[in-house]
Amino acid sequence: MGTVRDAVIVAAGLGTRMLPTSAYVPKELLPLVDVPVLHHLILEAKEAGCDRIHIITSPNKDFSSLHQDLNEAYPMYDSGKDLLHPLNGVDVFFHIQHEQRGLGHAIMMAREDIHGPFLVLLGDNVLTSNHQSLEEFKPSNVSKNLVDLYTKHGQPCASIYDVGIGRVSNYGIVSLNDGIITSIVEKPRADAAPSTYALCGRYIYAEDTFELLDKYSVEEYGEMQSIELLRHWMENGNLRAVILPESVAWYDSGLPLEWLTSQIDHALRRPEYAHQLRRWLNERLD
Repeated sequence: MGTVRDAVIVAAGLGTRMLPTSAYVPKELLPLVDVPVLHHLILEAKEAGCDRIHIITSPNKDFSSLHQDLNEAYPMYDSGKDLLHPLNGVDVFFHIQHEQRGLGHAIMMAREDIHGPFLVLLGDNVLTSNHQSLEEFKPSNVSKNLVDLYTKHGQPCASIYDVGIGRVSNYGIVSLNDGIITSIVEKPRADAAPSTYALCGRYIYAEDTFELLDKYSVEEYGEMQSIELLRHWMENGNLRAVILPESVAWYDSGLPLEWLTSQIDHALRRPEYAHQLRRWLNERLD
């Protein structure tokens, strides 16, 4: 079955919906109030037990700041060395995706350096129920719960999130049978959706992933390659789900309005900002 040591963070998207900002700062480095998205994801992967981090990027993105040792430059910052240098204690691999050909193709960029099951995180999605002050920062346990499920059953699995009937047309929506995903419908109409549970950018891919991605090639399936991979596992009853509770917030840095509301929502839950922000919003909306 293998141990999940590798985490693949897919951060190669061009971020065109976040232009012009994304032309200068990758959307994966945008701060959720004061902690960059990528820091959230790396620390989440480490919390899940992964000590090999693979970042899939594109030629025009610069993540060199992740290698800087900022602890000496900011000795007054005592709220945790991991927040300044999240890659402490792990091996990191950068893989370049030169063409934007979908999730499956992006994952293939890491093929030579991964052996065994691995965690996959979409680079612009933060999933967390932790809203503590910066001094008490805790990484999300969403990926850890996935790893625990894989360890128990030895089957690929995905996190799913209840988006409500009004938003199903924006996502891949799944149907379930006793914790097993049995179908995926891409962006269905509300009256055709099999449920309100959406795939939300967290997966455990099994050891046969790369063999199957060869079978369901990007040349034949294009950007739907990763969906064909999931369907293969579904057809064999092998794709399990972790339903995220309502306490988990889903923040997306790839869409301007979504990111704006994410900032506000997270700040309203943070103890050091909540009171003043709520007071300002009340005054502004009067």
